[in-house]
Amino acid sequence: MGSVRQRGPELKGMRDDRLKRWSGWLKMRANRGEPLDKLLPDAFAGVREAARRALGYNAFSCQIMAGLTMHRGRIAEMATGEGKTLAAVFAAYLNGLTGKGVHILTFNDYLAQRDAAWMGAVFEMLDMSTAAVFEGLEPEQRRQAYQADITYLTAQEAGFDYLRDALVLDPEDRVQQRPFHFAIVDEADSILIDEARVPLVIAGQLDQDIPNPRPMAQFVASLNEGDDYHFDEYRRNVFLSESGFARAEKTLGVPLHEEAHAGTLSVLNLALHAATLLHRDKDYIVRDNRVECIDALTGRLVDKRRWPHGLHAALEAKEGVEIQKEGSVLGSLTIQHLAAMYPKLAGMTATAQPSAKELDECYGLHITAIPPNKPCMRKDQPNLVFSHKEARDAALIEEICNVHKTGRPLLIGTASVEESENLARALKKEGITAQVLNARTHDVEAAIIAGAGALGAVTISTNMAGRGADIKLGGEDEGQREKVVALGGLYVIGTNRHESSRIDDQLRGRSGRQGDPGETRFFTSLQDDLITRFNVMSLLPKRFRHLQQDEPLTHPVVLGEVDRAQRIIEGQFFYIRRTLWSYATILEQQRQQAQVLRDTILNGESPFTADLAGDADEKKIRELALLRLDGQWTAHLAGVDALKDGIHLTRYGGQDPLFVFRKRMDEAFDGFLEQVETLIGQDLKLLAEGQFEEVAQGLKRPSSTWTYLANDNPFGNQMGFSLMGSGGIGYAVGSFFLWPFLLGAALVKRLIGKDGH
Repeated sequence: MGSVRQRGPELKGMRDDRLKRWSGWLKMRANRGEPLDKLLPDAFAGVREAARRALGYNAFSCQIMAGLTMHRGRIAEMATGEGKTLAAVFAAYLNGLTGKGVHILTFNDYLAQRDAAWMGAVFEMLDMSTAAVFEGLEPEQRRQAYQADITYLTAQEAGFDYLRDALVLDPEDRVQQRPFHFAIVDEADSILIDEARVPLVIAGQLDQDIPNPRPMAQFVASLNEGDDYHFDEYRRNVFLSESGFARAEKTLGVPLHEEAHAGTLSVLNLALHAATLLHRDKDYIVRDNRVECIDALTGRLVDKRRWPHGLHAALEAKEGVEIQKEGSVLGSLTIQHLAAMYPKLAGMTATAQPSAKELDECYGLHITAIPPNKPCMRKDQPNLVFSHKEARDAALIEEICNVHKTGRPLLIGTASVEESENLARALKKEGITAQVLNARTHDVEAAIIAGAGALGAVTISTNMAGRGADIKLGGEDEGQREKVVALGGLYVIGTNRHESSRIDDQLRGRSGRQGDPGETRFFTSLQDDLITRFNVMSLLPKRFRHLQQDEPLTHPVVLGEVDRAQRIIEGQFFYIRRTLWSYATILEQQRQQAQVLRDTILNGESPFTADLAGDADEKKIRELALLRLDGQWTAHLAGVDALKDGIHLTRYGGQDPLFVFRKRMDEAFDGFLEQVETLIGQDLKLLAEGQFEEVAQGLKRPSSTWTYLANDNPFGNQMGFSLMGSGGIGYAVGSFFLWPFLLGAALVKRLIGKDGH
């Protein structure tokens, strides 16, 4: 730190043009192979001076320390408001001196564009180019952005471009022309853990017939709970009853138990799940004739996210909106595996510690806690736990009304769109007008957040206000700041505990920025979703399970078990993610092998096309070989999906699903390679016989391609629970993908009943 400051006076006296030449001298030293650690004091001093000139900022010691942490390939844990955006510039500039490119992976497109423009002024002072990649850019614009020294973008955009590049027929069409080098991940725990399990998918329209889900949605809407279907104990899964199954066969006019009608049975099951387990204004909203998914962790709408295997279409049929195309999967990639492609990886976040074990195991990333520039003055009050929701809600509204009378700004974090709007209506009856920030109002997020710290402001938000929100005390009126400070700063209230303590901590972190005062408190009840869905009540002594009182529960057993339940649930979801990672890694290893083969064909180095050198149609022939390979890979992915859907059933036969999955995947991949070699060989033979057009006719590219994120676990990580062999706390639950087995069991029961046994 001292050596960085010592170089300050010398750089301060340089003109802007000389500072750029000085930066060029550092680049020359880096390209000659001089270790970056040796260049670090000069590089960091240069960034500090450039930030002072371009932005008027004097970087704090904590920002320099965080930059050093990230350069060393670690995660810098920095408190809210400590200036992570500038801290990343130190590590990015130093590693950008090599000319190999640095990617700063942001939380969304808005931040990518904002940070590229904002920090771009610092990099420009040091003669480094900066660009942003975001949705809507044309291929040539993307290609140029990736050639910049520093590129800001989301992990999704980087992954989607990688998937698109993996399908090009000419090497020059790639937009990512350089290998990945170094990535800094902003909000690292969210991107590398929460988002990492969501596969990135590229799909193509292959003119296939897809069953119309609307008639089935209409039939399911006529079914009655209790008579025709029922839920498991925690409403994680839904089952047709014996009478419901009989009614379905009669109405649909097909014997559903016969293998020939498995497709109809699948569409029926999807319609039932869409109708009963996915809820409007909680899991999704309907807008502009479309079903749009809500991310459970952030509360935000997620553009281009779809539930897989026909479930999204079933949901669209339920809501009566346009059925969007799904197509065939041409390629997929998880963000975990995308991150693993960077030889050097680092990150920054305010909430890393609860996920330290997972970040280490999955990425080899260790955490360094960065001391704040100013001590945190926020007061985190003990959580209040009530016996039932009505008591919780009454106490919550009373607290909001009492605090609002003082003029102190409040931010209330809720669990869903529905809850946020219900709370706003309840407060309006008390004479309080609240600003509501949720997936339905996300387009005015910046304006709502800008005023959330103003005198007298009441803001109700879903998890959207938990990430990247910088709430200034006094709002836009600097004159109100001291008044709000005198009132104790922003008061944050949570109405639910989340499955992850990190999400709760992010909400708390909206208050107490940069030494500001603040206060937080959570109001929860034993009827909250977290408690009921995971059967936390079973952990409590019987005398506490049926309490009905208006006052908060104070017994340490109750408070302790609610806290312990959250830790248990976090542990379960960690093991679920690790289990899903194990399965995904097997496919990723195969994808990498297939990509190597594809690249050899693309570059004209494959034995399939080596004898074609000099042939006038070499390029066309190479393209046909690539199309043949791509078609077989699409078929392989479809087979993998089918295998995943049923692999957990091997557990009922006493086998380890992962072992069986790996064995069958190895067999399938061997078959894929053999089929590719056979078919390309046949194509080349036909081409040699002058039948070029016949071969080309059978190998068409998809008429269109598109990218989306596949919601892998639509009902609370059901697949992961079943693969683990466990469900809620002390409860084994069936997977969403168990439907053939479950409906089969219902059929057996029905047949036994007919025989009178």
